[in-house]
Amino acid sequence: SAVALLILTAALASGLALALLPRAPVNRFCTAPNNKTGFLCDDRVTCVPASWVCDRASNCRNGEDEQEQLCGDLPHSLPGYLVFYCSNPRVWVYADQRCNGMNDCGDCSDETWSLAACPPCGQDWWSCTPVHFQFCSCIPRRLCRDGVQHCLGWSDEFVC
Repeated sequence: SAVALLILTAALASGLALALLPRAPVNRFCTAPNNKTGFLCDDRVTCVPASWVCDRASNCRNGEDEQEQLCGDLPHSLPGYLVFYCSNPRVWVYADQRCNGMNDCGDCSDETWSLAACPPCGQDWWSCTPVHFQFCSCIPRRLCRDGVQHCLGWSDEFVC
C-alpha cells in the first residue's frame, strides 16, 4: 500500500510538472481566400482573414480570434504576421489590407510603398493616377466608363 501511494504521488507530481511547463506557441498563420494572410482557428481547419481578428465578432468556433490575450493591446498583442505598419509607424492595418487596392493607411503606403511590395494592378484593376483619395495607383475596372472621372487624365472613361 505504501508503494502504491508512492507511485500515485510520483504520477501526480509528474502530471503537475508537465502542466507547468511552458507550451510551445501554436502557429496560427494560414492563407485565407484570395491568397490573403489569415489566422488559423483551434480546429486547425478554419482560416479567417487577418482583418476579421479582433473585430468583435467571433469567426472561430471557440472565439479564439477575439480573446483578450490576442486583442487586449492592439496591434502589439497581435502576431506580427497579422500587422502591416504604414509609413507613419503609429498607423497600422491588418496584413490582408496591404495590396488590396484601397488606401487603408491614408497615405497609400500600404499600396505603393516599397515595404508593401505590391504587384502591379491585376486584371480587375485599371492603372492610373486616381483623383479619389480612396485609391492609390489603380481603380477597380467596374468604375471604367461609368461617366464619373476616377483617373486624373480621364483614362478610366476613354481608354479603359
